Amino acid sequence: MEKVREIVREGRRVGKEDPRRVVHAFKVGLALALVSSFYYYQPLYDNFGVNAMWAVMTVVVVFEFSVGATLGKGINRAVATLVAGGLGIGAHHLASLSGPTVEPILLAIFVFVQAALSTFVRFFPRVKARYDYGILIFILTFSLISVSGFREDEILDLAHKRLSTVIMGGVSCVLISIFVCPVWAGQDLHSLLASNSDTLSHFLQEFGDEYFEATEDVDMKEVEKRRRNLERYKSVLNSKSNEEALANFAKWELRHGQFRFRHPWTHYLSLAALLRQCAYRIDALNSYINSDFQVPVDIKKKLEEPLRRMCSESGKSIKEVSIALKKMTKSSSSDIHVLNSQSACKALSTLLKSGILNDVEPLQMISLLTTVSLLIDVVDLTEKISESFNELASAARFENKIKPTVSFNKSDSVSIARGKPVKSQDNDDHVVTILSDVGTSNNVDQSRGESSVESCHHVAIKIDGDDDSIHEKHEDAEIHVHTSCGDQANASEVLNSNNK
Repeated sequence: MEKVREIVREGRRVGKEDPRRVVHAFKVGLALALVSSFYYYQPLYDNFGVNAMWAVMTVVVVFEFSVGATLGKGINRAVATLVAGGLGIGAHHLASLSGPTVEPILLAIFVFVQAALSTFVRFFPRVKARYDYGILIFILTFSLISVSGFREDEILDLAHKRLSTVIMGGVSCVLISIFVCPVWAGQDLHSLLASNSDTLSHFLQEFGDEYFEATEDVDMKEVEKRRRNLERYKSVLNSKSNEEALANFAKWELRHGQFRFRHPWTHYLSLAALLRQCAYRIDALNSYINSDFQVPVDIKKKLEEPLRRMCSESGKSIKEVSIALKKMTKSSSSDIHVLNSQSACKALSTLLKSGILNDVEPLQMISLLTTVSLLIDVVDLTEKISESFNELASAARFENKIKPTVSFNKSDSVSIARGKPVKSQDNDDHVVTILSDVGTSNNVDQSRGESSVESCHHVAIKIDGDDDSIHEKHEDAEIHVHTSCGDQANASEVLNSNNK
């Protein structure tokens, strides 16, 4: 009884993890019940005979969890059966013309050549990814037909019945898979990447608190609980095979929802590869949280501000990618956070060059600089992830729902902005902004051509054609978009136009 209870508990767990598995089981049962009617009803059985078993076999081997996998296997099996059947009949006919002595030799040669060539072709990466099952069926069908001892007219009838039953079984699988609670591999891949992005962003946004927190002043049980929550990123490390399989299945699928027939699934794999690289860096960073050798808190404090900003802004950038993926929209907020993290990197570099760590012990220096190096790698990967997502959004024609925003640096003097719209490659309106301080506007001739932080502020303005309003958001010590500081002579004109 204990074994039975354990099986029941395991069944509940599997069904609870993904309820679609239960639905899939009923779909397979429905397909088998449908094609079994070839046996149960006498008129159908008389037409197909024992060959009706191939319809049942087709359902068993073709029906997969997702629509793409079912379509891929069904098409592979039908085409391979048709081509191999035709070639097998031709080989059998040629061999029969040579006489009873030479016929078995020719048949053996034909089987050897097609089996050897087909098996070698299976090693081609592209062929193995999409047509491996079809080649296996091709080898099997050609061999069975070419070496069969039936007469030529009997072989034609056999091939016709077998191909008909295979097509019937495959069509039954495809129709039930598409119209009864369909599971789309493309949607699963899309959701998986969004989930992976969200998981990585969560770690990066929480890493600063975990790394700089003085553990002796807090509850250790709570710390351990939070650290276990951070380790969700480990699911990203081993997701490559699942992502590649989903992308391969998605290429077979019909258009559904916002996913077109020739949707750029290869771009998803490029983005997934960058997310995995980021996860590997994060895994190394996590080891320094749990390491027995900890850098003293007073040493960490010296670099806390730029390191926290690097973690936080990188996490926010990947979070924006996750949100945009879920909504299938374009977003430039990710690029803004990337620039913020790069600005923090420059500030960190300045601190390190100033000799702030000259008095740190060598072992502590190694641990700290390794962490810094990993974070710099994460910042670089965040930029690549943002660029890869932008390429995906353009190729997949995501909707552009960027809300109009403007972000200024906080300053003691009044900042004046002048915007000039330009057209991007995606026909989206962007604005190049030039900022200057009122206090420095009178010295335009002296400051023209300079681009220091003291003489200008940086801004990012995004204009949506549906909304002419402009919103402002002030933040301390954050650079949002790098712009040049020249061309400030028209600042007063902008101020007058704004007052109007």
